[in-house]
Amino acid sequence: MGLWTDQASEAQKPSEASLWKPQLNGAESNMACQDGLLSPESHPTIRRLSSATASFDDLHLGPSVVVPPKHMQEPSDAHETAAALEIAKHRMSVAGVTEGTSTPTTPPETTTTDSYAFAFDIDGVLIRGGKPIPEAIEAMKVLNGQNKYGIKVPYIFLTNGGGKTEQERCVQLSRQMELEISPGQFICGHTPMKEMAEKYKTVLVVGGEGEKCRDVAEGYGFKDVVTPGDIMKDNERTTPFRKLTDQESQHSRKRNFAQVEIEAIFVFADSRHWGDDQQIIIDLLTSKNGRLGTRSEKYDEGPPIYFSHNDIIWSAEHEHTRLGMGALRTSLEAIYEGITGKKLISTAFGKPQLGTFQFATRLLQQWRKDTHGINKPPETVYFVGDTPDSDIRGTNEYNESDLSENDWYSILVRTGVFQEGTKPRFTPRATVDTVLDAVKHGIKREMDRAIKKKIMAQSAVDGEAVIEEHPATEAALDRE
Repeated sequence: MGLWTDQASEAQKPSEASLWKPQLNGAESNMACQDGLLSPESHPTIRRLSSATASFDDLHLGPSVVVPPKHMQEPSDAHETAAALEIAKHRMSVAGVTEGTSTPTTPPETTTTDSYAFAFDIDGVLIRGGKPIPEAIEAMKVLNGQNKYGIKVPYIFLTNGGGKTEQERCVQLSRQMELEISPGQFICGHTPMKEMAEKYKTVLVVGGEGEKCRDVAEGYGFKDVVTPGDIMKDNERTTPFRKLTDQESQHSRKRNFAQVEIEAIFVFADSRHWGDDQQIIIDLLTSKNGRLGTRSEKYDEGPPIYFSHNDIIWSAEHEHTRLGMGALRTSLEAIYEGITGKKLISTAFGKPQLGTFQFATRLLQQWRKDTHGINKPPETVYFVGDTPDSDIRGTNEYNESDLSENDWYSILVRTGVFQEGTKPRFTPRATVDTVLDAVKHGIKREMDRAIKKKIMAQSAVDGEAVIEEHPATEAALDRE
């Protein structure tokens, strides 16, 4: 279908504008003319970038797939899923809603199933301590067609990990897993914050390494992004126990904050300096209209605060779980109440917030529409996570809510936050050792369901009485 092009050499690289021109074959061109709905912008070129050399600028020139060097000469087994989801996410961002785009009358031939998909948390499920969990590599191979059924299964990544753009997370995971992946497969905890760029002009962005969170926020369209370093550079007395390093001071922007009103606070990623960040956040929360150096008499004039997720703990390289953004939020709530006597009102995105799962459902619906001509989300999405309080809770609550249009099936793995011998507060529909076991469980469940449907259909054709419940009934499957 002409969906991909190899990364060109510097001498051969096309202009930025040309990267967005469509590559339609004859049939696709005829179809575009016939329905009048499929614009060139909705079917852009997919660029293939080497994970070894892909730069920040490369990833922002247009829809891309990040490829391990060994697969640069030709697409890997993972290419179809990666490219199709990149196109789907691009169409969503262009149209705003899934209903605004067209679907080819004859979808391309594919061995990828449309009836179900997988969604994965990353830390503790695929990666631990910066290294891939061995079973995760095998799990991806199974999803990309290396299974006894010869099918491929689509998959996306839902992570509360922040401080980097979806493109950067894509490059990182591609390198770690040696897997062909696209940014379109990623939904980060701070992804929904992009929708607030038009609401607020001057914002404080907290967390992450160096200037990365400022880069993310500016990439999302925020017009005036302030960091704690900027505030510390303006007034060294802000944080009495730490001064900026020479490098931090060099990257911080000098301005007079006595003349600046900060309209909102966004915690994009885990804080590296809790004491400094908490002091600055409290200063703003208790200020008059976000102006530093002022104090509100009733503590009701400060800017709103948003967190990209609410995970209290997460799985890192250490043998025990580490404190996460949810712990910072809890600490701030206690400090704020201790100072003001009032409860802190804040908003969190990411998992377990339902909007994250709703966005993922829309993305998978657009993918299914593009690739199979069916304008509905996959019937089942298997979400694999390691944190009961966010992964499992969010999956279960979304599945039981009025927002859910399909079945979200929660699977808990033992490789991350959750450990055997403890009882999770939120009960998964299945608990397994590794992500490979989770993938096998989901595929087996779907194959058993398909067998049952085939037997039932044949019985109806033969005029026989409805058979007794097959071993792979819905109830039995849910108990697996």
